[in-house]
Amino acid sequence: MDQVLQPLLRSLETGSVYALAALGIIIVWRTSLVMHFAQGSMGMFSGTAVAYVLNHWGLPLWQAVLVGVVVAIALGFLVDFAVIRRLKRATAVGKEIITLGLIMVFLGAAPIIFGTDPMLLPKFIPSGDVSLGGANLSYNGILNISVGVLIALGLFFVLQKTKIGLAIRATASSDQTARLMGIPTRRVTLMSWALAGVLGMLAAVMIAPTVTVTPTFMNTVQVAALFACVLGGFQTFYGPVIGAYLIAVAANFLKLYVSSVWGEQLMYLLILVFLLFRPNGLIGKTYLQKV
Repeated sequence: MDQVLQPLLRSLETGSVYALAALGIIIVWRTSLVMHFAQGSMGMFSGTAVAYVLNHWGLPLWQAVLVGVVVAIALGFLVDFAVIRRLKRATAVGKEIITLGLIMVFLGAAPIIFGTDPMLLPKFIPSGDVSLGGANLSYNGILNISVGVLIALGLFFVLQKTKIGLAIRATASSDQTARLMGIPTRRVTLMSWALAGVLGMLAAVMIAPTVTVTPTFMNTVQVAALFACVLGGFQTFYGPVIGAYLIAVAANFLKLYVSSVWGEQLMYLLILVFLLFRPNGLIGKTYLQKV
């Protein structure tokens, strides 16, 4: 039993990281119609800011995270104001190329601002674990799972039950119609980019204790989050979250029981095969139009 439960619990922790990053991508996509390839690099930048103020300023971890929230919101505002609003006449492919270019911007800016030395970021709960059915899960792992699930559920509640959520859903459905109804779509997109930045920062802080904080430490999270959006479908906000947890579970079990070297690559191959039969993803929908 513990041979199944142990990797499952670890998958839930990793899946929570992927889910937060995927939520940032899908929120930007639904409100701005921009594929956010720079979600991981933006999370890397704000996560590196957290590690920098922790290691060089001596702030407690929770205060360093608050600094990271401010940096993430500022990055989201900056990208929306300085880049996205200047792309009204750009094609969809052009916008995607711009976000790919943002990756290089943040990868270059991080070592210039924070230095080139790798940094470490500790866990919020340094030690202690709990035994569940013969499997062990650290207290910090429980915290990460709880943060991922609660943030996802909180966002779904806001989207479905509040006026802000209605404005986001209206903008996601039709930007022009939302503007005609008096919804400030520019504020919605601005808020979406800021929220995506904060979600990326939280994903970085959660994954950082297992790696070294370098300009590339969020690459795996970025790839997994993009695949989660494709697997879950871009038509809903909750589909990518489901896809994120499925990817984490599949990757861990394939690496454990099939191949420790090729397990992750095999998982991505299986996703591509699945998309051949269901190109809109698990929760995706096919829209038919009369011509």
